[in-house]
Amino acid sequence: MNTSQQAHKATMKPYRVNGKWYYPTQVALGETYEGIASWYGPKFHGKKTSNGETYSMYAHTAAHKTLPMNTIVRVTSKENGKSTIVRINDRGPFVTGRIIDLSNSAARDIEMVGKGTARVHLEVIGFNGTISDSMPLNQETLARSEYKVAHTQERMQLSHFLVQIGAFKNKSGAVKYQSTHANAHGYQAVIREYVAQGSPIYRVLLSGFKSEAEARDFIASQKIAGAFITTE
Repeated sequence: MNTSQQAHKATMKPYRVNGKWYYPTQVALGETYEGIASWYGPKFHGKKTSNGETYSMYAHTAAHKTLPMNTIVRVTSKENGKSTIVRINDRGPFVTGRIIDLSNSAARDIEMVGKGTARVHLEVIGFNGTISDSMPLNQETLARSEYKVAHTQERMQLSHFLVQIGAFKNKSGAVKYQSTHANAHGYQAVIREYVAQGSPIYRVLLSGFKSEAEARDFIASQKIAGAFITTE
């Protein structure tokens, strides 16, 4: 990850780093890519990612230059055959030849921490933090994953923007928070469940934003602590 990316508030619109433009793209289940993976850890732990989350070196997440945020990717080392499952929540790496930046935990899964980089095969297996139930994955791989398996769309469209305004360990807390923001400023409050480090998290989001700029302006005007943009 390059620290200059932290200045980029946008998560889906084209952006420029070191004079080069990058264009986030639509993507379908099963699409594959190959390249060099690197990893980032303690230096960035606790800092903001490109979509506004707080980076944890212990979570299974990753940075990619163009895949939509919250895309789920299986990363397989071509050097030892080991694999891990990560969720894209950051932009990078901006080093020539590198395709993905893994969290420390994900890098440990494929035994590349000591070496620093590895040749990898990437496969898109889900969206919105959920592994698609249409993807053939072995039970060992799924057992190590932080993410739930459910039905997802076949392709990620970059047109539905939401703003996360809260996250709760208990569903009752999320439901109560949702009710108090049911129609906040004309936006509908919805709840989405996902699994983080083996435990369910209930996310409360506002939907109905017509563009990323509209969502970004809403966050700035309302000053909601910890709010960030996502898509579905």
